[in-house]
Amino acid sequence: MARRRGSHLVPPALAYAAAGILPAALLIRGAEVGGWPLWLGLLWMALLVPLADMLAGLSFGDAEEGQPFPATETGLTLLALTHFALLLSALSAFGGDELTLTERVVLFLGAGMWFGQVSNAVGHELIHRSRRSLFRLGAAIYVSLLFGHHVSAHRLVHHSHVATARDPNSARLGESFWRFFPRAWWGSFRQGLAAERARARLSRRLNPYLIWVGGAGLWIIGVWIGFGTRAMVDYLALCLYAQMQLLLSDYVQHYGLRRARIGDRVEPVGPRHSWDAPHALSSLGMVNAPRHSDHHAHPGRPYPALRLSPQDMRPLLPYPLPVMGAIAMVPPLWRRVMDHRVARMRAEPVGEDSKRP
Repeated sequence: MARRRGSHLVPPALAYAAAGILPAALLIRGAEVGGWPLWLGLLWMALLVPLADMLAGLSFGDAEEGQPFPATETGLTLLALTHFALLLSALSAFGGDELTLTERVVLFLGAGMWFGQVSNAVGHELIHRSRRSLFRLGAAIYVSLLFGHHVSAHRLVHHSHVATARDPNSARLGESFWRFFPRAWWGSFRQGLAAERARARLSRRLNPYLIWVGGAGLWIIGVWIGFGTRAMVDYLALCLYAQMQLLLSDYVQHYGLRRARIGDRVEPVGPRHSWDAPHALSSLGMVNAPRHSDHHAHPGRPYPALRLSPQDMRPLLPYPLPVMGAIAMVPPLWRRVMDHRVARMRAEPVGEDSKRP
């Protein structure tokens, strides 16, 4: 059952699964029959969630410290299985002739948004789980989106160097998303590979990049054999679309923030190094990914238990995360919305004789 802290509802773990599965179920049905389920699935992802968040403007409460959420892993597993069901349904529809051109476009956009927002958030949670089966399930999600190297780069590079110049996924002040995207994609691939090579030398273990790259190749060949050339081309475009949204989340959630240099070290990661967007419906659909600062402080904390820092301690985005992602695609508008907020965060004192890296 849901619990309360103060006057704010704390959702149960399965509420997150339901919020993610509903639009996917509409899109899966739409891939089979076309028509209104497709349109409703797209509208759910593109309009209904951000609009509801904008109108409500409320978040749910924080869980009590140590509060159990027994269905956490069950919810993640259901969402992961939904990812593969939607992906295979979309590929089957792309390889067939049952949908009109307009319906194919609607399916592409709706499924792509789901993969970029929900699948990314679910895979992200799973690769932070200690159980090997859950980790592998999360890695499989990223490999199916041809983005397996993110499993290595996120854990070994991003979490270590977030909000410093050494992290390719921390956007610089004034950097547009369109410049950030290729830099972050290649930088995370290269630095993740270097980190895994160093680990392999120490432990004599198999470099997982063989799985990330080889698995991507197998998916492309499998889609071509199973669904045809047209579906394979659509699959490549769909993966690129999902990858752009994944890196769009990184761009938005770390834009312009930097850890201060104190002496010869940088300050520890804290609430001030990630932008939060604690809106209720998008937080449910993205398994609390918008509570990003607490995730960086406690990477192993289950998603229903992620907490919000006191408001005066954390950078707060002015709109829900999906809305901020849309704004980020228009660089002049993004800078108008965000640069003065970054300047205000950077002006706050961190420590005596601090110097930004």
